Amino acid sequence: MQWDPQQYTRFSDHRLRPFLDLVARIGVQEPDTVLDVGCGPGNATATLAERWPQARITGVDSSAEMIERAGAVATEHLDFRVQDAHEADVAQADVVVSNAMLQWLPDHRDLLETWAGAMRPGSWLAFQVPGNFTAPSHQAMRDVAAQDTWAARLDGALLGADTVDTAQEYASRLLAAGWEVDAWETSYVQWLAGEDPVLEWVRGTALRPVLARLDPAEISEFERRYAALVAASYPSRPGPDGNLVTALPFRRIFVVAHRPA
Repeated sequence: MQWDPQQYTRFSDHRLRPFLDLVARIGVQEPDTVLDVGCGPGNATATLAERWPQARITGVDSSAEMIERAGAVATEHLDFRVQDAHEADVAQADVVVSNAMLQWLPDHRDLLETWAGAMRPGSWLAFQVPGNFTAPSHQAMRDVAAQDTWAARLDGALLGADTVDTAQEYASRLLAAGWEVDAWETSYVQWLAGEDPVLEWVRGTALRPVLARLDPAEISEFERRYAALVAASYPSRPGPDGNLVTALPFRRIFVVAHRPA
């Protein structure tokens, strides 16, 4: 599946906010090494260098397109490389962060348990995943994908309601591994501007598996049907400046865990 860094960063403020809320709960003051697994275009990872200027910070991502974009913010103490999450060397990090990435891995629950066993005493693990897979924005994608036109090719392409656990379920896994855990959920009401903003939002993330399987003409028709469906669930209204804005509620699940020394 190919990623488009430009599309992903179109709503960068809304995508960055959960990362900042996640990192704010990490209790370490001066880590030596920080690893961001699934760093994307690197703009969020760069904020870690502001939080911990003395640390060696590395961002890894399986997308070459994302890592190429991230290179623009690399510094002497901040580097990026293409690497699959399963190959990330979490055992060498004081802090491991993963933001809106684990949901793409069907085996991420097992991976979290592997990380919990591999990370050293005193280390921190912080991750965030979207929890909105039953929202109209996602159900509409699955409804269009199930239509006869594309049903065979798009079967299983989109993430479903069982993609992620609840905050309590993630916490239970890490507690069982001997970690201290802070877990919570937050729903952000995101005000998006522009025409078909919900479509533009999912183009950057959840719609990527569809874009990878259809040709350009089919993508246009899929998006037309999708936009018509979500328009009723996410109506636009005038904003303070008179331009139309659309509210997109977005639930996210957060976990910050510490392995006692």
